[in-house]
Amino acid sequence: MQRKSVFSTSATRRTLLTGAAGVAAATILKYPANAAEFNFKLGHDNPATHPVNIRAVEAAEKIGKDSSGRIEVKVFPNNQLGNDTQMISQLRSGALEFLLIGDNILANVVPACNLAGLPFAYKGYPDLWTTLDGPFGKYLKGQIEKTGLHAFEKGWDVGMRHVFTTSRPVNNVADMKGLKLRVPEAPIQLATFRALGSSPTPINNSELYTALQTHLIDGAEQPLISIEVARYYEISKYISLTNHQPTCWELVANGTAWRRLPKDLQDLVAKNFDETALRERQDMANGEKDLEEKLKTQGQQIIQPDIESFKKTIADSGLYKKWRDDYGTEGFDLLEKAVGKLA
Repeated sequence: MQRKSVFSTSATRRTLLTGAAGVAAATILKYPANAAEFNFKLGHDNPATHPVNIRAVEAAEKIGKDSSGRIEVKVFPNNQLGNDTQMISQLRSGALEFLLIGDNILANVVPACNLAGLPFAYKGYPDLWTTLDGPFGKYLKGQIEKTGLHAFEKGWDVGMRHVFTTSRPVNNVADMKGLKLRVPEAPIQLATFRALGSSPTPINNSELYTALQTHLIDGAEQPLISIEVARYYEISKYISLTNHQPTCWELVANGTAWRRLPKDLQDLVAKNFDETALRERQDMANGEKDLEEKLKTQGQQIIQPDIESFKKTIADSGLYKKWRDDYGTEGFDLLEKAVGKLA
């Protein structure tokens, strides 16, 4: 069932919401048969009505039009091409040309990408994007390129992450003890939630609803938009606004496929995707407050937890120093130069 997002305002809101209603499970752009010189696929794990997918479809349509149909992009949301690990494998083999993927998951291939999502490193959206569009972000893009993938200049946003639970509220770090929480298969989240006293359990995003419904887990940590769009509020009772970590995403391309495009098409594709990424970021920032209010009407108790208790636990755990040693002092130093002292 497709549902409208609360994200964005005015003309942008109308564009996104009317677009959401007509987004197919796999969005196939309409051009004359066999007209395209290049037929590329773009995969990701968000639902079709998520702002990431709506904007990705928008970019793909614009690329088709601006190239006069020379390049056709088919957008496949909601893990239709496989889970994140499988899509990364397809991207690297060339079976998939474009992938929108979280830095936390991409970190399994590019360890330095873990640094983009260190918990409690950013003061908010302006701080996050100033950092990721600056020298630190350029460093990460360079590390991605070393693997043979092509990284687009502007990252995408899936929102600040929060803890939500079905069993009991989380008011402070002490309430985390013993909670079985779903996390992605990502080293930073696993280490963070172990340090906070919970039992982190990696489960694929496509299986999360059922895991909550069957009480396999007590909750998860997700951005508000994911809780709303994926209807986790039907099972969840409490949302603690921990703001513990951003969900910054990269748009990456298979290097061989990218180099196959002539320079004029490379420039056209990069321009459209990067401009769209900036609009998608704004969608996310604009929608946060609206989402809090909407989730309250959907039966969620919104909690303002004692965030300092979380921050202190992570700082005292020694994890920042470990992450600096594990993922490289060069990247860590660039991050600290932008956000302040961590380790």
